[in-house]
Amino acid sequence: MNIGSYTLLVARPSGNAGWLPRLGLGALAVAVLWWAARGSQVSFGELAKGLPWIGDFLARMTPPNWAFLDKLVVPAIETVQIAIWGTLLAVILAVPVCFFAARNLTPNVVVYQFTRQVFNVTRGINEIILALVFVAAVGLGPFPGVLALAIHGAGMLGKFFSESIEEIDQGPIEALRATGAGPIQTIIFGVLPQVVTAWIAVVLYRFETNLRQATVLGMVGAGGIGFELVGSMKLFQYRDTATCILVIIAMVMVADYISTRLRAWIQQGAH
Repeated sequence: MNIGSYTLLVARPSGNAGWLPRLGLGALAVAVLWWAARGSQVSFGELAKGLPWIGDFLARMTPPNWAFLDKLVVPAIETVQIAIWGTLLAVILAVPVCFFAARNLTPNVVVYQFTRQVFNVTRGINEIILALVFVAAVGLGPFPGVLALAIHGAGMLGKFFSESIEEIDQGPIEALRATGAGPIQTIIFGVLPQVVTAWIAVVLYRFETNLRQATVLGMVGAGGIGFELVGSMKLFQYRDTATCILVIIAMVMVADYISTRLRAWIQQGAH
């Protein structure tokens, strides 16, 4: 193979020796999929048997009870408020700590590993579990949902923030350090200008995710429209349930549209 003025000699596998590793990997993949299917009891036959029940459930949900919309205005607004404050607190918690989880800014390996594990723990606990803990601590209402989204979101954002810091150009950092700049000056003038655009974009995405999660947290008593959704299902008011689902879908679609436009606008401004 000729590349410019250089010649590369690529050895071709002789016989069928090159196929043996591929066959081994294929067999291993099949074995893992079979093992996972057995453990998770995947059964398309059971799904086929349950399709009539799903059809009956959907039939009971139609047509949606549009009169129920009046009762969903306040919970829908509450859901948006939960997502806003959950995202804001997550950013406030993640930003001061993420610099310690960036390998290129933290010379101490112990601090680096400890901060990384803190992020792993906070993002490894599901929002619903956190909401249950905070409901038991502070009572029913939207505030436990805010705290649950904030703690979980801090782990997610902290991980992304620190990884984006590790990918920055080290030239400005070294230049600032050579002039005698301290750590705070290095972060303000060397790090933040390179990562702020990506940070804003991921915060907008996190808000969109929090809005979806906030609709679920209401199911465990953490406020929002999810509380009305669960209540309607427990009372077998399936037409009201359909209305709740449609409102949730509309909220997510609007949030997705706004978030996508804002991210595109930010990225265009960065260029």
